[in-house]
Amino acid sequence: MTVAKPRSRVSGIDRTLQILDFLSERGESASAYDIAKSVGAPVSTIYALVDELVDRQVLMRADGNGIWLGPRLFRYGLAFESGADVLIEAKREMERLSRQVGETVQICVRDEGMMVVAAMADGAGHFRISSDVGTRVPLNWTASGRLLVGHLPDGERERVFAQVGRRSPTGKAETDPARLARQAGADFRNRLAVQLGASDFAVACIAAPIRNTDGQCVATISIVSAESKAEANLDAYGQAVRDGAGRIERSLGWASE
Repeated sequence: MTVAKPRSRVSGIDRTLQILDFLSERGESASAYDIAKSVGAPVSTIYALVDELVDRQVLMRADGNGIWLGPRLFRYGLAFESGADVLIEAKREMERLSRQVGETVQICVRDEGMMVVAAMADGAGHFRISSDVGTRVPLNWTASGRLLVGHLPDGERERVFAQVGRRSPTGKAETDPARLARQAGADFRNRLAVQLGASDFAVACIAAPIRNTDGQCVATISIVSAESKAEANLDAYGQAVRDGAGRIERSLGWASE
């Protein structure tokens, strides 16, 4: 006689997070049917949950059958940012550094296996990048992504990259977990990571870690530039982001003068 395995149930909270994660990664509205198929949930469950979340302004209805993130989330985001000193100080330095070098400067954080652009200041030149605030890319695609796990023990870094590493659109991003782990550790110790054309064609990222008192990388500050210009100014840009990260750490009392 065989004993039937108990059916696993996904809580309403988990389903809500699946919906929010799907929409934020997609970057545009989607129908409840598309959401259900993408997250692997019963259509009836998603329809009912979407109705409840729309009533509570966590989601909102967009054009046609589309569902998008609601205004209540914006309020939560503002409340989070107002209490996050690191983002406030980092954004000040981001604006200053962008004016100094005339390039786009980003503040990035980690969200599980992804690097997220938390803030961005456009450079004064004609060069523009395709990413914007809220953009999420796998940790192995960018210089900032490596730094955000660079403080972890060797084995933990390798485990993270084994789980989240993906091939980039250019095919140039490293995917081998062992090599990524070694590079991330070296970058963090050097307080500088460079990525040339790995996630986007002809785009370079030069990043430095923002470290708390425990020595953890809580965010990064990076210059994003045309690859050719970054190569020509690599030393200057590298020193600029290191200095910028240091100013943020000192302003928060995380590092001595």
